Amino acid sequence: MTSRRGDWLTYAMLGCTIAFWAGNAIVGRAVRDDIDPVLLALLRWIGATIVVAPLAWRGLREDWPVIRAAWKPTFALCLAGIVGFNTVLYAGLQYTTATNTLLMQASIPGLVLLIAALAFSQREPKVKVFGILLSVFGAAFTIFKGDIDALLSLRLGKGDLIVFAACVIWAIYTVLLRLAPKVRPASFLFVTFAGGALMLLPIALLVPRHHLSWTANSIGAVAYVSIFPSVIAYFLFNASVARAGSAIAGQAIAMMPIVGALLAALLLGEALHWYHGVGMAIILAGVVIAAPRGSQPR
Repeated sequence: MTSRRGDWLTYAMLGCTIAFWAGNAIVGRAVRDDIDPVLLALLRWIGATIVVAPLAWRGLREDWPVIRAAWKPTFALCLAGIVGFNTVLYAGLQYTTATNTLLMQASIPGLVLLIAALAFSQREPKVKVFGILLSVFGAAFTIFKGDIDALLSLRLGKGDLIVFAACVIWAIYTVLLRLAPKVRPASFLFVTFAGGALMLLPIALLVPRHHLSWTANSIGAVAYVSIFPSVIAYFLFNASVARAGSAIAGQAIAMMPIVGALLAALLLGEALHWYHGVGMAIILAGVVIAAPRGSQPR
């Protein structure tokens, strides 16, 4: 049985996760002229591995036999959550707009429900499904500035399909977290971060003409993305899935466009409009409706 206090702790953890991930997008845009995306991703996971190593080192020897026995799901989680999502998303952004990209990411909670149902025959209560879909609609409403005609006239191009593939990959990661080896969180993060960095290294070497300017901004950006959206956010997200199940944790992704807009207004001076408020209200209504009641499936 999940207590009300536990429910709010889970949502607080997810709120911090989404804030850190939204901040990652803001930072990435701020230093786009100083460092290219693939190199930033590689440095991010190298930095995250270094940060988490002191936390994981003592327990890793004890946890290693369990991780090795569960190497298949561990490899799949590393490939999907660390390498696949970020790399494929960056590729899609070469061909499509940020608006379409945000809309595709708002589809993740629904994808989590679908994949969990197909892969594990997981069935969620109808009220939870309605709440999740309502949050997805609220995110789409905000992205398209309250213009339903713009949503209905959406055309998916090459970049949109690539971004959608990235969203499927993240939904798979969210669902597969139930198969993660039962080890210390720091041990699991170290193995997946280090594995992701090793997988990204040949990809980075194949990309010609990297650009990197070591400025205060770029150094600060690498430090931020290595710690907050990586070590802290992944720890909180994985723990949230363990506490509340993949459906509720996946639903938090619907908050990304709204949180991103608020951070952009605060840090970049971008304007907020009426549809941001309406969208936020719809999303929060969906979160409240889908809130866990009683025992939760995992």
